[in-house]
Amino acid sequence: MVADAQVGGIWLLYLRITATLPFVLVGGIWLLYLLSYNLSVAGAVGFIALAGVSAEFGVIMLLYLKQAWDVRIEDGTTSNADLRDAIRDGAVLRVRPKAMTVAVILAGLLPIMWGSGTGSEVMQRIAAPMVGGMITAPLLSMFVIPAAYLLMRQTRERKAWRFAFWRRQRAAA
Repeated sequence: MVADAQVGGIWLLYLRITATLPFVLVGGIWLLYLLSYNLSVAGAVGFIALAGVSAEFGVIMLLYLKQAWDVRIEDGTTSNADLRDAIRDGAVLRVRPKAMTVAVILAGLLPIMWGSGTGSEVMQRIAAPMVGGMITAPLLSMFVIPAAYLLMRQTRERKAWRFAFWRRQRAAA
């Protein structure tokens, strides 16, 4: 991942990881709206906690995608079809761990959302955006991050091919 950041620029890596944050907002705002909760400090705390989990999803997904692509490069298969297969393999490897993480987080948050008693009103407002975001973020990141990785990797491969072509032309002249 560090080598990828050095080659492609740290900003591209940063953009890929932070691309998961809007997925969190979609689910969190959606559930706050459905429950008729106003955005409060407690809700903002829920969004902050959820942003950390979402960023973790993005980092791990990118690691798996890059690892699957690196295996293909070592095998010497670097066509567009191989890139798509590598992305598919890397994304499929993340389905079960991501589903388990979401299930455990939801199992901890749903009793908080349904609870009643002292302090439960504040805790419900913390849990609501987290539950909504934990529903949408993994689903959207399973599709959007691999697609964005495919587009960025194809662009990088095209630029590398053009540069190599230009160097050969210049060396021949």
